[in-house]
Amino acid sequence: MKLVTIAAGVLNQTPLDWTGNLENILAAMEQAQQQNVSILCLPELCITGYGCEDAFHSPGVEKTAHEMLLAVADAAHDLVVSVGLPLTYAGGLFNTAALIVDGRIIGFVGKQHLAGDGIHYEPRWFKRWPEAVIGEVEIDDTAYPLGDLVFEVGDVRIAFEICEDAWVASRPGARHAARGADIILNPSASHFAFGKHRVRRGFVREGSRAFNVNYVYTNLVGNESGRAIYDGDAMIACNGELVALGRRLSFEDVTLTTATIDIDVTRMARARTGSFQPELDGDESDVIQVKFAWPECELESKDLSRDAWEDSPDIKHEEFTRSVSLALFDYMRKSHSRGFVVSLSGGVDSTSVVVLVSIMVRLAINELGIERFRDKAGDIFASIPETGDDVVRQLLTTVYQATRNSSATTRDAAAEVASAISADHLFFDVDSLVQDYVTTVEQAIGRELTWDHDDLALQNIQSRVRSPGVWMLANIRNALLLSTSNRSESAVGYTTMDGDTSGGLAPIAGIDKAYLRTWLEWIETTGPDGIGSIPEVRCVNVQEPTAELRPADSHQTDEGDLMPYVILDAIERLAIRDKLMPIEVHEHLQADYPDIDALQLGQWTIRFFQLWCRNQWKRERFAPSFHLDDKNLDPKTWCRFPILSGSYEYEIEKLRDKLACLSSG
Repeated sequence: MKLVTIAAGVLNQTPLDWTGNLENILAAMEQAQQQNVSILCLPELCITGYGCEDAFHSPGVEKTAHEMLLAVADAAHDLVVSVGLPLTYAGGLFNTAALIVDGRIIGFVGKQHLAGDGIHYEPRWFKRWPEAVIGEVEIDDTAYPLGDLVFEVGDVRIAFEICEDAWVASRPGARHAARGADIILNPSASHFAFGKHRVRRGFVREGSRAFNVNYVYTNLVGNESGRAIYDGDAMIACNGELVALGRRLSFEDVTLTTATIDIDVTRMARARTGSFQPELDGDESDVIQVKFAWPECELESKDLSRDAWEDSPDIKHEEFTRSVSLALFDYMRKSHSRGFVVSLSGGVDSTSVVVLVSIMVRLAINELGIERFRDKAGDIFASIPETGDDVVRQLLTTVYQATRNSSATTRDAAAEVASAISADHLFFDVDSLVQDYVTTVEQAIGRELTWDHDDLALQNIQSRVRSPGVWMLANIRNALLLSTSNRSESAVGYTTMDGDTSGGLAPIAGIDKAYLRTWLEWIETTGPDGIGSIPEVRCVNVQEPTAELRPADSHQTDEGDLMPYVILDAIERLAIRDKLMPIEVHEHLQADYPDIDALQLGQWTIRFFQLWCRNQWKRERFAPSFHLDDKNLDPKTWCRFPILSGSYEYEIEKLRDKLACLSSG
């Protein structure tokens, strides 16, 4: 048997945080050495951080990355470790993985397939490394090979697929296998999305089977640079079988997933595979050889244990809760904020936000303990909290802001929810401020403002008046103001700019309203594993969603103003995700909702497209939001659309003609 202990190291890094990133890398290496690990794979671009964006083009960033690389090499005693960093070669910047063996930098592999869709913009900064090309790069007066390389360390061959390389049809792993690779390392920075873990498991397992190799996959964890969340996926597979799985969405900065593999078993499986054909051209210029004495180790049992929530029938609810909770925690500490402030209206959106903050605290304390929670959060507490309730009370301030159109129902619901989660809850009466603005404008324009003629203006002023006071509160407490807008409202602009959109972060702007209502019902009855339910949110769930910006006798509801949220979200998917025209959207709606009048579906479709085009400027101004699935509307990371456009007028006219025909029978 040829036994080697390998590890996938998961890190919570921050762009350009040289000291913090290096500390995490060194901590992972120290843990690996203590656990007798011989090969440690660390995430993509872990030295600089993945999300440096245009800072990658700063020569100083690359120079500092070189300094950090040398520091990593100095600490890599009796260890083979891979770390990621940007490198310049022949005038282009490349995303690379460095292999360090027992304190020596051996060479660099360039990423061959760049992620340029969705939230990724790698081609803006990097060039793709071409297949079978080898160059040389100089660092600190020493030359190193760079390119499409295989490393023969001792008598074990190691190769790379860097993140996107494994997501394409022409994976580099096939060529590496033909060159006799025993182990393929995949350092990744793969953002979280619902259900994505299953896809990764598939290509890790299939890569190990098809290439007859041992495959090591590792990922970043946490909220690295603001919008993307990383789940810390770590997997090791041998010959088509997973032998180790790591914990996902952990609050730890460093975790290792290890396995002891038998290289001889992998080699024999490859030799017995009829379809395998080794590359026998005799040219081994792409194989970098280095001496290394592999230490003796013992075969260990497989570690496929997972957190209980991973097998939950409510896996999407669990993933949503845990990913946003982790992102909130990282955003708070990395932005050096002293907690959060939320304008709690007593409705679904603001309740969802404050519940997520509360659960963030509970999940983090369950994993880290309260002392380590305090240490990781930094010097943000006015007094030392002893319990989870104490932590929430110091980190989360909620405020209900009433006008004459607010109801006792929402006021009481906000108070009940705040009490249930132990938030510091305040009450503002802002009606006099609203009336002062109304009177000021009436006197200036010389007429009375009425609901018949000035409906939108009278609604919006109430929302805007709520903004300065809650911003002031956030400033006083050095806290982060959270916006409570959701994706459904973003799609149609059903939100007041400089009112309910106010905030430094919009944690639920990436998720639709229909899902939030379902999730909050789950929170009422079940809740996340290890935390449990919050029955008190029932006072919110029983309400019909309403902005409460018109007088009570108007019986205003969100869906009355817009359309049923289920239909709105369906149109959004068809129009924005699938890029269908209005008449095509209507055809799909007719098939999917046969019980709803086709004319009504048509009117809702027209309304959606008109509001979508009219409100792109609002989406451009929203606070940063978390990416959660493939339907994000954030124009900075996913869905670009012109602020000024033809507003689908030509296409809408075609739909109107169709509706006219339907109406005439």
